[in-house]
Amino acid sequence: MSKTRLNVSLDRDLAEFAKMFAAENRTSVADMVTQYLLSLKRRVDGQQMEIILSHPAFQEAMKDAQKKLQTGTAKWHSYEEVFGE
Repeated sequence: MSKTRLNVSLDRDLAEFAKMFAAENRTSVADMVTQYLLSLKRRVDGQQMEIILSHPAFQEAMKDAQKKLQTGTAKWHSYEEVFGE
């Protein structure tokens, strides 16, 4: 399957965390995003969700984020509120 480029803007601290987490788990940020979106697509398509990345913290963070988005309980904060800058 051919690939296409998708640019995503993130807060600097979150981007740095993603890079560090990916490096620690011998993967890339692009692979992490791809796996998350594939899992989301499988769930939407009614297929069983496969947890591909094995780090328990990643799995729980994704499940928590999905639950908050689905239930509408996600609380949004500005960069300044989160990082105090």
